[in-house]
Amino acid sequence: MNTLQITPFMHVRAGVFDAALSFWQSMGFAVRFRYPGYAYVEREGAGVRMQAHQEEDQEIAPGRRGFRYYVDVRDVDRVYDELKPALMALPAGDVYGPIDQAYGQRELIILAPDGDLLVFGAAIRKAGNGAGDGHGAAGKID
Repeated sequence: MNTLQITPFMHVRAGVFDAALSFWQSMGFAVRFRYPGYAYVEREGAGVRMQAHQEEDQEIAPGRRGFRYYVDVRDVDRVYDELKPALMALPAGDVYGPIDQAYGQRELIILAPDGDLLVFGAAIRKAGNGAGDGHGAAGKID
């Protein structure tokens, strides 16, 4: 097999590119490559490509831009514990979870400064059913 992975390509308004990049870094993603108006960030092998665009067209409500980045993890609570200092620094209402969802995922949902959603999710494993492969996959922060 030759295919390695699918990497989302995030288009970010140029005016918030640096804030968006800082946000992803605060969520544990390391900048692997940076060029003016472009960055590649990665966390434990999961990467996102970011590109600035100049179009300052209509404002779209946060969380409604059509971009959601779902990172499958083994333990959402471990991610939450790791990121809690950075999450507490975000505006009230920008973090939801971790919470068990009806569709069998435990999720931590975070609103990024550019209006995108970043979700860390894990399958909920129930005793005896063998459910949860980590591919399917939110409570307020105290």
